[in-house]
Amino acid sequence: MMKSKDFFKFVKKITQNKLALVGLVIVLFFVVIALLAPLLATSDPNKIDTANAFLSPGEAGHFLGTDNYGRDIYSRMLYGARISLVVGIGAVAIGGTIGILLGLVAGYYGGIVDSVIMRVMDALFAFPFILLAITLMTVLGSGLSNVIVAIAVGNVPGFARMIRGQVLSVKEEDYVEVTESLGATHSRILFSHILPNSLAPIIIYATMNVAGAIISEAALSFLGLGIQPPQASWGNILKEGKDYLIVSPHIAIISGLGILLSVLGLNLFGDGLRDALDPRNTTSK
Repeated sequence: MMKSKDFFKFVKKITQNKLALVGLVIVLFFVVIALLAPLLATSDPNKIDTANAFLSPGEAGHFLGTDNYGRDIYSRMLYGARISLVVGIGAVAIGGTIGILLGLVAGYYGGIVDSVIMRVMDALFAFPFILLAITLMTVLGSGLSNVIVAIAVGNVPGFARMIRGQVLSVKEEDYVEVTESLGATHSRILFSHILPNSLAPIIIYATMNVAGAIISEAALSFLGLGIQPPQASWGNILKEGKDYLIVSPHIAIISGLGILLSVLGLNLFGDGLRDALDPRNTTSK
């Protein structure tokens, strides 16, 4: 558990890191618009109005213009942010939970248990992340829940390997040996002593992986395997916009900027978290 003194030191490091603050502002911006999408949207994101197709930003009251079906891009981007947030957090939460549990067990018990778990993780690592996600989407079918599951599975081996390394280091500490000698159960040692002291790298890794999950969702939707129209997704907005780059380049540009800025914000904030949580780092950017 982080003490109040350590917490204030952590906050000070974050606030002194200008890039981390920029990343945090970007992340909070996208979180707010995703949560408030129904209130901020100026129209139904799926409403078709072919008479007003391909309007440029600002025309006829459409802040970001319209797409090839006359749908309001501003409203679709807001709801697309909600999809990205749900997929990013959901996939990392599910994949991270499974990976952390497997990594804890493998690192703590070692031996045959460690070998079996890590060989399965190595087998998953043998597949490129996006190829594994595409394969799973082909089997599971399209849809929001299946996108989350496919990306979550791809996140499991990374979390498992990372937390296993932490466990191998932490379990050799004196306080763990003392706890074992006092007769504490394995589950108590794992979840009350080893896991809490491995949280810093988990938080950093999870933050970075949310950015990866957003890109993966956009890629799957762009390929037609993820979120299906008419449901708004940054990936399928980009897919539709690529066919009209000459007529209406703003469709692809706006959706691409949404993906770029959200991933940039998460990466900048993740870098700041890494610097702030690293005990060896005594300077701020």
